Amino acid sequence: MHDEVNELIALRKGSDKAFEVIYKCYAGKLYNFVMTLSHGDRYTSEEIVQSTFIKLWEVREQIDIEKSVHSYLSVIAKNMLLNKFQRQTIEYLYQEYILREQSSSDTTTEKEIDRKWLADFVDELIEQLPPSRKKIFILSRKDDLSTKQIAEIMHISVSTVETQLSLATRFMRRELEKNYDKLFMISLLLLI
Repeated sequence: MHDEVNELIALRKGSDKAFEVIYKCYAGKLYNFVMTLSHGDRYTSEEIVQSTFIKLWEVREQIDIEKSVHSYLSVIAKNMLLNKFQRQTIEYLYQEYILREQSSSDTTTEKEIDRKWLADFVDELIEQLPPSRKKIFILSRKDDLSTKQIAEIMHISVSTVETQLSLATRFMRRELEKNYDKLFMISLLLLI
């Protein structure tokens, strides 16, 4: 416990070494925890663990050194996983709507306006990303390329691609959450 407090104090001061020690000590435990919550989804677990440690670094100055690192990381990971599940639910509803619309030829003007608003809103958010992050996001989400393929195209490392995607996704999530009420209502209206 004493060593953990010292590591947290060093981390709060921006120590890369302390971050690395905490990562090595807790990444495996956190991965197992997320694997249990995600019912064995390895890709999601890896993504959540990476995002959790990025978040830990971002909020390092606000860390309460009286709390255990393990519980702190677990709460961050659990919240990120819940957010991911919420996004997947909205995406699922939207995909269901698209499938239903394709099979039904009568679309109402209001639904078209709502769908266009949603697509335009996402496109506006993408435009707000820094140029290289925007390119990485488009290659990943719209062109459906893997991180390795994107890294090769852009002549950067896979970890840089992953970090940029994580930052882009976090930005998009934050902006979508600000408009959650409207997005939720549109999702429901589009399904009717």
